[in-house]
Amino acid sequence: MELFLHQVLAGVATGGIYACMGLAVVMIYQAIDHLNFAQGEMAMFSTFVAWQLMQWGAPYWVAFLATIALSFAFGVAIDRIVFRPIHNAPVLSHVVVFIAMLAILNSGAGFIWDYQIKAFPSPFGSGGLFGQNLLSRHDAGMIAITLMLLVLLYAFFRHTRIGLAMRAAAASPDSARLAGIRVGWMVALGWGMAAAIGAIAGMMIAPVVFLEPNMMLGILLYGFAGAILGGLGSPAGAVIGGLIVGVVENLAGTFIPVIGGELKFSIALVVIVAVLVMKPQGLFGRPVLHRV
Repeated sequence: MELFLHQVLAGVATGGIYACMGLAVVMIYQAIDHLNFAQGEMAMFSTFVAWQLMQWGAPYWVAFLATIALSFAFGVAIDRIVFRPIHNAPVLSHVVVFIAMLAILNSGAGFIWDYQIKAFPSPFGSGGLFGQNLLSRHDAGMIAITLMLLVLLYAFFRHTRIGLAMRAAAASPDSARLAGIRVGWMVALGWGMAAAIGAIAGMMIAPVVFLEPNMMLGILLYGFAGAILGGLGSPAGAVIGGLIVGVVENLAGTFIPVIGGELKFSIALVVIVAVLVMKPQGLFGRPVLHRV
């Protein structure tokens, strides 16, 4: 029973990171109607920036906040410089640019910081929470950071003018323009927030998986699985989906001998395929209706 509870709590902790990545994926999807295949590499690059700031002597939380700000600016710059000029280009053009960004950021991080695995510090420590072995301090910290982030995002989108404008721009761009909302800048803000959220996910998961240029490939896949499971049109659904994927991954890898540690990675693929076949809109997404 203790092992089961430990795996559930650890799954919630890692699921919180998948939830952050899924939330970033959903925000980009709602802004431009495409999946950002480079979201994981953007988070990885931001994590390297945080590591570099700490190597230069910055305290952890100073580097943490500075990295979030830099990541937000980087996301806005990507939208204005890269994607704004190809806004009306075919879908395939967007996919090619996403793949190019993935390769550029991955190779760029390897060129600047090399491909050796680096230890990334945890601000919460590595011991058990309250002296117990059920949940580590870092896992508890990840859960707390994720919940705090979700509360802040909920308050932002529900109770601020900019948040309401971003929701309106995502739901109906034409109507939002008629209401005087600058849809282009709302999309840029969505990019910035997605980049900042991805940076938080990267800095939280780096102490667990260690820091190297390929660290986020699997995390992004689980983020995609969580977003698709919850629904690409539902930020809250992406969060719940990420938590579910984290718990299922841990339990399956522990209690199903056939899966073990080697096949845990395939769980995300199974979730993606199963949801797309049985309920393409996800658990909390709304079906798309077309009038003819």
